[in-house]
Amino acid sequence: MNFASIRIITDDIDRLVEFYELVTGMTAERPAPVFAEIVLPSCTLAIGHSKTAPLFGADSVVAASNRTVILEFRVDAVDAEYARLKPLVGDWVQEPTTMPWGNRSMLFRDPDGNLVNLFQPVTEDAVKRFKGRQ
Repeated sequence: MNFASIRIITDDIDRLVEFYELVTGMTAERPAPVFAEIVLPSCTLAIGHSKTAPLFGADSVVAASNRTVILEFRVDAVDAEYARLKPLVGDWVQEPTTMPWGNRSMLFRDPDGNLVNLFQPVTEDAVKRFKGRQ
C-alpha cells in the first residue's frame, strides 16, 4: 500500500490552489475546474471544490472546518522558508522552533484555516529517522 494524497475541500479552490502553489513552489494540475493536484515526490496534495462534496456522500465533508489534521512538508531550510513566506502568510501559529523530537518547525494556517507545518530534521537522531524517506 502507498499513501497517495491528502485532499482538502474548499469553497474557493482558486484561492487555495494559489496559496499552495506559493508554499510548495509547484504548479497545480487542473484536470477539472473543481479539482486540482499539486504533485510532490512523496505525496500529492489534492484540492477539491465543495461542489464535489456530494460525490463522497451527504454531509461527509465540510469546507474550512478542519481542526485535527496538520499538513506537513519537509523542507531543506525552515528558516529560509520562514523568511520567504513571512510577508505572504496571514496567520502564523508558530515561528521556527526546534521541537523535542529534533525537527525545526514552523506552523501557519492556510486561507481556510487548515494548519500547515514546514519542518526540517536538525538533530542527529531526526536526520537518521528521515534518511531514505522521500
